[in-house]
Amino acid sequence: MLLDDVSYAALAVLIAGFLLAAVIDLRTREVDDRLWLVVALLGAGLQAVVVAQGGALPLVVWLIVAAFVVQHLVPWDEALGERGAELAGSAELGAYLGVGILLGIVAYTNGIGPSGVPVAAIAVYVTVLLARALFEGHLLYGGADAKAVMVAAVAVPFATAVLFPPRGAAVALLSFYPFAVTVLMNGALAAVVVPVALLVRNAVHRDWNGLRTFTGYPLAVEELPHRFVWVTDPTFHRDDDTETSDDDRRVRERIRDELKAKGVTAVWVTPQIPFVVLLAAGAILGVLFGNIVADVFALL
Repeated sequence: MLLDDVSYAALAVLIAGFLLAAVIDLRTREVDDRLWLVVALLGAGLQAVVVAQGGALPLVVWLIVAAFVVQHLVPWDEALGERGAELAGSAELGAYLGVGILLGIVAYTNGIGPSGVPVAAIAVYVTVLLARALFEGHLLYGGADAKAVMVAAVAVPFATAVLFPPRGAAVALLSFYPFAVTVLMNGALAAVVVPVALLVRNAVHRDWNGLRTFTGYPLAVEELPHRFVWVTDPTFHRDDDTETSDDDRRVRERIRDELKAKGVTAVWVTPQIPFVVLLAAGAILGVLFGNIVADVFALL
């Protein structure tokens, strides 16, 4: 199998996984880690074929980095129980530090490249750090979002072949940005479609509510438990202990009952758009145009 074929196969695995995750997330607002695990293992295995061309050392380094990503997708910490929470935290911190130290040592002794530390391995490690930082900083709200970014990194570290490549200096950026970062940036850009779509919907139905016209739409109170939405007018804050879609539905049922008791029949709501859906869009845009934000800046 040609290396180009391997790269295209890994990209196909990632896009298929993201599209399936997007459909599941739209329907249930929960994505099973087993899906991410399958995508990560298939993608990492295909990338291992490419890395193995440089010899045993880069292959071993790649497999260690791939295992570092996979450990985020399996509930190994649950086996330790509640008493092992501190131990699990220490073990995970050790993994973060250990993999970073390993990459540093191998890079120092054997260099960075096909026969030393694969550039792809560095891209994956940096992306995992970025995804974890965004999650801890609440910029990636759900764990599935952070895992999706990590899986994108290990399945397709770089994607330099795009259907409609940019011109000039922007071409060089394709080999600089990890594809997961491209997916993340394109996904954030794709979010611009949401307020535009809401404006169009509200204009058609002649529903206007100031700035909320761009962020929500009116919904009958009775429909609240059946829609994935946040009530924004009046505003109800999300419960801190809401972790699953069932928890969220029970919150909407409680809000419905409170509103009905007050005689309210309709409220303005904001749709809960899963970020995984936007990441899927970001991946497709990445295949078509590369990193759109970086391309624009490079062409200025």
